[in-house]
Order: sequence, then structure tokens, then C-alpha cells
Amino acid sequence: MNTMRLISCTLGVGCIVLCIPPLIMYRILNLGNATGIIVGFLLVLYGIFFETINAMLGLVWNYMMGKILLCIVGVGIITGLVMATVISVLIIRAATTRPSGDETLIVLGCQVKGISPSLMLTERLNAAKKYMEEHEDSVCILSGGQGEDEGISEALCMYNYLTDHGIDKDRLIMEDKSTSTRENLKFSMDIINERGLDTNVAIVTNEFHEYRAFKIAEKLGIKPKAVPARTHWWLFMTYFMREWYGVIYEWTGMTK
Repeated sequence: MNTMRLISCTLGVGCIVLCIPPLIMYRILNLGNATGIIVGFLLVLYGIFFETINAMLGLVWNYMMGKILLCIVGVGIITGLVMATVISVLIIRAATTRPSGDETLIVLGCQVKGISPSLMLTERLNAAKKYMEEHEDSVCILSGGQGEDEGISEALCMYNYLTDHGIDKDRLIMEDKSTSTRENLKFSMDIINERGLDTNVAIVTNEFHEYRAFKIAEKLGIKPKAVPARTHWWLFMTYFMREWYGVIYEWTGMTK
């Protein structure tokens, strides 16, 4: 009994510790860290009130409707765990689809703060910079328009960052009209085809986002490789878990 209580409390505290920093530091609250925080608190409460909760569940189980309700909840929990595991494996597999070195890079845009790249966009740019330094003939498309709260387009922000960090401007092409991942890829491929660039593509984005970007690319007839950016630990779980919902939404086919 004590072991189960300890495991429940430990897992719960772990979820909270991994998911609450973005909320405290930057007021970031999305489906990812909301899920982690809620699950964390439920696990902690279960660990603290272990015997009381089990006794209550035992009473509910004595009734037919209670059995049905608990079975539904149990199936839901198991289904959720299986889905999360499957999606996590797919995300990891996509992020480890390494490029051969002759790809045209497409850097997917991300939030710009004023005229400076956000932390996550900086991570993507550093990954692109490393690839371009290792493959001196590579060309890179910087894809992202300008949001209402952004001082410049994401494409221009990325261009400024990379040129400031030693990348030749002649190797960079800006695509500044897109407003979504789907448009990032579609408009970038239009540029690749118009300019006769190598259609062997590698997508630069954060590792948790590679799988969904791959699925969108495949719908556009692209078979990409990955140049994944490493997400800071205190943001990773928040966005990794949010991606579960994004992948499920993509699977539903509701997106065009």
C-alpha cells in the first residue's frame, strides 16, 4: 500500500514539476501543460487519500451502474495511455529520420517577440545553422508570415538571425506569406519548384513537431527528412503533450 502511495505521489509531483514552469515563468497554458498539471494533482491526491478513495471505489463497484461507470472510466484511461504511447513513439521515430546532407532546408516559422526570435524559434534557427555549416552547398527556405503581435515577419526575423550568425544571405530564401504549417510547406515547395531547387527536403522544427509536419508534408506529396531542434527541458513536456492532441486532430482529417 505504501509503495503504491509513494509511486502515485512521485509521478504526480513529477508531472507538475515538468509542466508548471511555463505557466509560472511565461504564463503559457495550453492543452499540454494543462493535462500534465491536472493529471499530476489527481495522482498526488490519490496518493494522499489512497485508502479513502479505494474504499469509495469499492462502494461504487457494489452497484451495477457503478460497475458500468468505472469500466467506462477504466477503458478511457487505458485508451488514452495507449494513444499517448503510440503517438510518442511516432514522434520520436520522425525526429530521428536523419537527412543525407543534400536536402533543401525548410525552417518552419514560430513566434517572434518584437523583432527577435522566441526561444523556440531560436532553437530551430540554431539547428538550421548547424546543418548549413556542415553542408556548405545547402540552401534554406525561411517560412513564416507576420502575426498581429509580431514586429516583423518570422521569415525576416530568421533571415536576420542567420545572417548575423555568419550564414551567407545568398543561401537563404524568405517565404513570408504563410500562417500555418501547411502553408509553410506548400508555399516553400512552390518556391523550390519555381527555382529548380533540390526537391529532397528536410524540415527544421522542434523535435516534438516533426511527426505532424511529416504528415502534413505527405499530404502535399513531400517525403521529408528531419533536422530537429532540441527544446529546452522546461518547455519540452508542455509542448510534447500538446502535440498528442495536434496529431489526433491531424489524424481525424478535419484539416485540409
